[in-house]
Amino acid sequence: MSVPSSMTTALRAAMTLAISGAGGFVGTTMGLPAGWIMGGAIAVSAAGLLGAPILLPDRVRDLGFILIGLSMGANVAPDSLSLLPQWPITLLALVAELVLIVTITGWALSRLFGLDKGTAYLSSFPGHLAFIIGMTSAGIGDARMIVIIQTIRIAVLTIAVPIGTMLLPIAHFPPGAAPTVMSLATLLVLLVACALAGWGFARLKVPAGWVLGAMAVSTVGKLGGFYDAGLPPIVVILAFVAAGSLLGSRFAVISRSEFLSAAKGGFIATGIAVSITTFVAFCASLFVDMPYGQIWVGLAPGALEGMGALGIALGYDTAFVAAHHVIRLLLLSFAIPAVVLMIRQLEKRAASQ
Repeated sequence: MSVPSSMTTALRAAMTLAISGAGGFVGTTMGLPAGWIMGGAIAVSAAGLLGAPILLPDRVRDLGFILIGLSMGANVAPDSLSLLPQWPITLLALVAELVLIVTITGWALSRLFGLDKGTAYLSSFPGHLAFIIGMTSAGIGDARMIVIIQTIRIAVLTIAVPIGTMLLPIAHFPPGAAPTVMSLATLLVLLVACALAGWGFARLKVPAGWVLGAMAVSTVGKLGGFYDAGLPPIVVILAFVAAGSLLGSRFAVISRSEFLSAAKGGFIATGIAVSITTFVAFCASLFVDMPYGQIWVGLAPGALEGMGALGIALGYDTAFVAAHHVIRLLLLSFAIPAVVLMIRQLEKRAASQ
């Protein structure tokens, strides 16, 4: 008797989460910074590339987003608003970083790897993958190649940040334990409110709506005095396991042959992005009074949910990290169509000559 498709989906989702949890446990046991996220992402990525039936259904994915957003809001530092006067400097650094990453990476992928300009430059944009793939439907770029290069970028950045805490002076500040843990009743009310807000943001097509909606409610609740106790540790661990699963499952739709064919360009593009982020974050750190690592994570061209979860694990100001990633997505919303239009003009000019 065949197994019902719904059961197959449930089992695959459970297996994916279990792999992430096992990898996270090993990473944490080894003492790796952000071990639950880093270990989970590596384990699920490797399993997917080796052919395991990795799957994270939309509902499970959205629940993971809610948990991550809830945890980000609950970890917002009370003095976050006092740092706002320093944000213009880091936001200026963000703009400079985006220009450098797109320009240099697009040029490198085009000239050094022979990709057409559409594929090269759309692969170079640090984020907004769904929007980018939408642009390819107009005949610009190779959607499959773009997905692979972008997936490599997100996965490598998630792994690179914790490694950087050991190799670079970006520091790791384990968050202090909350004096008390919130009651189950408070947690359930907060979860429901976060889920409703996330659903509303997603319906409004807000980028990363599930994460941002949940974070908005959680942040307002904390700063507004609705709660001041910490989340139960198991909830934070589940958020980290979900983040590892989300990041690693991106490789589930990529075959090993496809990965190998695009790996060199993907790793080179990621290396360029990491180098530029490291340099720009260092320059910004000379003018603001905040940890270099916090600036790095805020500017890092990774997924909002992944960088937000890393911000929690590394003890950084999650409001700063989330705000800079949201603004990056908004900037890309204008930059991507502009670059696509420019590429079209260049292609028309080349065809007429």
